[in-house]
Order: sequence, then C-alpha cells, then structure tokens
Amino acid sequence: MMALTPLVYWAQRHEEIYLRVELADAQNIEAHVHENILHFQALGHGARGQNLYEFSMEFLLPVKSQVAFKSTQRQVNITVRKNQRGWWERLTKRERKPLFLAPDFDRWLDESDAEREIREKEERRNKWKASRHNEKGFISLKTGFLFTYNLVQFLGFSWIFVNMTIRLLKFGQDSVYDTFHTISGVMFFCQILAAVEVLNAAFGLVRTGVIPTLIQVLGRNFVLFIIFGCLEEMQNKPAVFFVFYLWSAIEIFRYPFYMLVCFNTEWKILTWLRYSLWMPLYPLGALAEAVAIVQSVPIFDKSDLFSIPLPKAIGTSLRFAYFLRAYLVLMFLGLFVNFRHLYKQRQRRFRTKKKAH
Repeated sequence: MMALTPLVYWAQRHEEIYLRVELADAQNIEAHVHENILHFQALGHGARGQNLYEFSMEFLLPVKSQVAFKSTQRQVNITVRKNQRGWWERLTKRERKPLFLAPDFDRWLDESDAEREIREKEERRNKWKASRHNEKGFISLKTGFLFTYNLVQFLGFSWIFVNMTIRLLKFGQDSVYDTFHTISGVMFFCQILAAVEVLNAAFGLVRTGVIPTLIQVLGRNFVLFIIFGCLEEMQNKPAVFFVFYLWSAIEIFRYPFYMLVCFNTEWKILTWLRYSLWMPLYPLGALAEAVAIVQSVPIFDKSDLFSIPLPKAIGTSLRFAYFLRAYLVLMFLGLFVNFRHLYKQRQRRFRTKKKAH
C-alpha cells in the first residue's frame, strides 16, 4: 500500500508543540523523534480515504525524544516537549513550511497570550492552594451559606414541579384550575426567599449582574403577589398552572447547578441543561405571565383595586389597569435584557477561542 501524507495542524506553547493529524479511526500508530526529526505513520481514514499515511518533519530547535499521542475517532493528537523553554518563530528547520502543515487555530496563541495563559493558570493554582490552606478541611461560611440557600430552593421548586406533575397525571384538567390553592404556599416561600439572590449579587457573593437578577425577582413577585395573590378571580385560571410549572421547570436545573459550583464541581449534562433549557422555557414563562396580566386588566378595571383617586376637578382616578398596560411593555423590555444576559452567559460558558495569525 502506497503511503499518503495527512493534513497536520500545529500550535505551540513555551514548553510544548501540539500537532493534530487529520486521520480518523487511526490504527497501528507509530510516532517517534530521531535526531530532532518527527516520524509518523498510521493506517486510517484521511483526506483520500482509508490508506496508510505518514510524514516526517525536522523541528526548528531540539526537542525531547519522548512523544505523547492520543487517537480519537476523528484525529490523532501529538504532544512534543521542547528541550528548552522558549517561543519559536516557526515549527520546522526549513523556512518554507511543508504543504501538509497549517496552523491549528483552535489552539493557536501568540507569545503574549501564551504568557498570559501561564500566569492565569498559576494564579488559579495559587488561589486554589490558598483556599485549601485557609479552609483547612472545613467548609467556608460563604460556601455553606450559598449551598444551603440553593439546596432549600431546589427542594422547594422540586416539590412544586413533582406535585404539579403528579396532580396533572392523577386528576387531569381539574388540577390545572386548582393549582393556586394547592401550590401557592410553597411558591410564596420560594419567591420571597429569591430576594436573597439580589443581595448575593449586590454584595459580590456570586458573580452575576444585579440588574438582571432584580428584574427577574421583582417581575415574578409582581405576578405572584399582585396578579394572583390579590385577585381571587385569577386564582382558578389556567394561567396560574402554566406560570408555576414553567418557573419550577427552569429552577430544578438551575439550583443544583449552583450547588455543585459551590464546591468547584461540574456535571456536564447538568451544565448543558442549565445553560440551554432556559431558551424555550424562559420566553414561554414570560408569555404565560403576560397572559395572566392581560386577563387581570378588566378585573382591576372593574374593582378599582390599587387605583389612585385624583382631585374632583379632574373627576376621575388613576386606574391600576393603566399601569398594567405600561408594565406589559416594560416586561418585554426586561425580557430582552435578561435574554441577552443569559445568552451572553451561555456564550461565555461554551465558547471556543479561535484566533488567526
């Protein structure tokens, strides 16, 4: 079988060279350095199908003879350590690079970025060591407080979600109209407690924006206490069911994610759910809240509840229903602010740095 040359992508750090060989399902891999020349050979599926692929390249400066490589279903990753720490102006001894070689932009950094990466790693390592030294085997007060808060909220919203699900399966449509009378007590507790999140953000206990958190907490509490809590006519409407169910569906994934964050632990599935499920559920929850507010407008108009009487010369009153109509506009502006905030959070979490040089 005649050997072909695979596509190879490279990047470097001050102490290592990274090579990515575009060869799927590689077998019989041979990769070794002899007299500063890397020799590679493997059988796999490359740019020209299933075949034997090989290449050789002489490095610009001396490297260590040990070669580490790992094969995946899509590629072979090779790591070669430099003899001396430093930044190379190019990879190969020959000024003209081989045609099969190209920069690996997924891992590419210039020298200043690589130095910053080293400093950031060192700072994280020092902070971790310092925190471990300071805590000396016991949980810090801040960590214990945040974990307890998130645990209580998780248990509360889990009870709401499970209870509503079981009642829906057991009683069908009847459970929809009875949601407020069976669930509201726990929901009141959870939403009052949610004010702690605003304080956590304001005092820097958590790294999140105060304004988006305040918008969400005030918005939910307005619907819960004013629209549902003050109007008996609203308490038997299906809107209550949809609002409560969508709120709890979001929170049963958000709070356990934060519980793990307290101990610098991550569960990838939970992380994905926390940063993805809000995209359909958050707008649906806002829509359910808007429906509830629209349904409450004629009730407030009729009852004059919360209306402000004006002087007799004017001969009317400032009806609360007017405020509700304006609030609907503000609510969707708040939805936009929070949606953008959550989307930026998701981008930061899953973003892959790509730089072309």
